[in-house]
Amino acid sequence: MNKSFNLSGRVVIVTGGNGGIGLGMASGLAEAGASLLIAGRNPQKNAAAVKALESLGAKAAAVEADVTVQSACRSLVDSALERFGRLDILINNAGINIRKQPQDYTPEEWKSVLDTNLTSAFLCCQAAYPAMLKAGGGKIINIGSMMSIFGAAFAGPYGASKGGMVQLTKSLACAWAKDNIQVNAVLPGWIDTDLTRQARKDVPGLHERVLARTPAGRWGDPKDFAGIAAFLASSASDFVTGAAITVDGGYSSQG
Repeated sequence: MNKSFNLSGRVVIVTGGNGGIGLGMASGLAEAGASLLIAGRNPQKNAAAVKALESLGAKAAAVEADVTVQSACRSLVDSALERFGRLDILINNAGINIRKQPQDYTPEEWKSVLDTNLTSAFLCCQAAYPAMLKAGGGKIINIGSMMSIFGAAFAGPYGASKGGMVQLTKSLACAWAKDNIQVNAVLPGWIDTDLTRQARKDVPGLHERVLARTPAGRWGDPKDFAGIAAFLASSASDFVTGAAITVDGGYSSQG
């Protein structure tokens, strides 16, 4: 392996890392030699994710955590430090969606999506900062969306949260560059996950529209995120910060 991409000795937290894009990224980092702590609410999925990562030769563990709560984010970082001795990389992937027309959302639904998708990332970044400072630097990867770029009638709070994720990324990148902490965002296109399988049920014709607009001619796979995760988590990206990188099979480039 190119030494620039070698993550041996590095420790990663992945929120929402027990499936989908989060697990796809975690797998890429496991193959690069990192140790991983997965944060998720479902203990069965957590256990399966740990088993999958260990099969790749990685040291891995999982904790149940509600990352919308500040104390839980701090405890998550403490768990990484206790288990592995340090923290180098944070991937903020936890997310939900509630699909409705904008006039139909309740304030509680709006808050739930914003808290889970955006506030949780901010709280985890705050919690991780002291550990990364002590380690001499770090990498933060925030997961945005095509809804960071485009609007959708059925995704008001989701789009607001994912647009906010890009701006949070830029702000943190500017603030923490002096501390050798690089902060970047990944904007997934339409990826075959539990979340989008439900979207295909909720939104008639979505599957056909996605295929028609995507130059690659397919939905993405969580495995498509292993490479971008390894790049942004490694020293290969030391001069990349504040970026929002699409991984979408060309969807956002199609007119």
